[in-house]
Amino acid sequence: AAMGGPGCLRALCSYSTAQVVLVRNRHLGTAYRALQLLVLLYFVGYVFIIQKGYQECETSPESSVITKVKGVTESPSKVWDVGEYVAPPEGGSTFSILTRVEVSPAQTLETCPEVSGQDPVCQEVQRCASVLTGKKTGRCVPNAGGTKKSCEILAWCPVDEESVSESLAKMAPQFTILIKNSIHFPRFGFSKGNIQAAESSYLKSCTFNATSALYCPIFKLGFIVEQAGEDFMELAEKGGVIGVIISWNCNLDLPDTECNPHYSFRRLDPKSTLASSGYNYSRFAKYYKWNGTHTRVLIKAYGIRIDVIVQGQAGKFSLIPTVINVATALTSVGMGSFLCDWILLSCMNKDQVYSRRKFEQVPPW
Repeated sequence: AAMGGPGCLRALCSYSTAQVVLVRNRHLGTAYRALQLLVLLYFVGYVFIIQKGYQECETSPESSVITKVKGVTESPSKVWDVGEYVAPPEGGSTFSILTRVEVSPAQTLETCPEVSGQDPVCQEVQRCASVLTGKKTGRCVPNAGGTKKSCEILAWCPVDEESVSESLAKMAPQFTILIKNSIHFPRFGFSKGNIQAAESSYLKSCTFNATSALYCPIFKLGFIVEQAGEDFMELAEKGGVIGVIISWNCNLDLPDTECNPHYSFRRLDPKSTLASSGYNYSRFAKYYKWNGTHTRVLIKAYGIRIDVIVQGQAGKFSLIPTVINVATALTSVGMGSFLCDWILLSCMNKDQVYSRRKFEQVPPW
């Protein structure tokens, strides 16, 4: 205990300083320089050039999307315009275009058999269970056109098992879709849109082209489906979800003209799933009066849903990340010395000689 005090005092009143020892070893020197070169290449090539480590970055820009669809198509029974085949009509970032419908025409509110086939559903002595297509009456009645019986229901009759399928895909690939997108990076006060037309009539005649008409955001539906790698007629039959991804990656150290949108297209729903594959709406109805009777047309619709997804990031030179990355690079260069010292003092056959050279005690004075 008596010696502990002076020993602690001596330790407290001493410090260590680096001693430079020049080691002439070809293999160790080559490894040391190679490590330094790798560290420098990483920071110069990857951190500063590729990742732009000298910039302050902002991700997830504020964004607005407005869409508008134009075109006319027809099915075997009628002509469809944009007011009928686009839902919802507000023109947001997500909308659907009908490509096939299953129509149950001229349904009226009355009693009828639950099913119209020949398979029996009930017997006279049985009590009908609850059904999904209407309100049960508790009676068994003959099926239409047959002697077998099924449960009687109060519903819109005839039930939609008798629906007729109609395709709207004949002219659908020529539908045009305007996608108007504006983005804003609040940290840098930078805003830009994907429409930069010198004349107001420009959008009436242009079509998107990645090289010659980048700022004409009018796409044909067939083009979008093709770019997503899908067959249009197959997609129109079962429905599906297509993503239009707009990427804004902006280097704000360059002029504003260098900040441009990049478009990509891909299918978002898994088409290989057997259960509930494709995309279809919930059933909807259109009501009217025929000879004083309330009548409706029930429609089950299949379609192509378009999801417009906006993403991106912006970067601009800032002193703070530059200083941090430069300091990290200089510190990392010293890792070569640390590793070579460890090899020198632990793995080489002259480690005691190097240790005496490396560590030397200076007597107190």
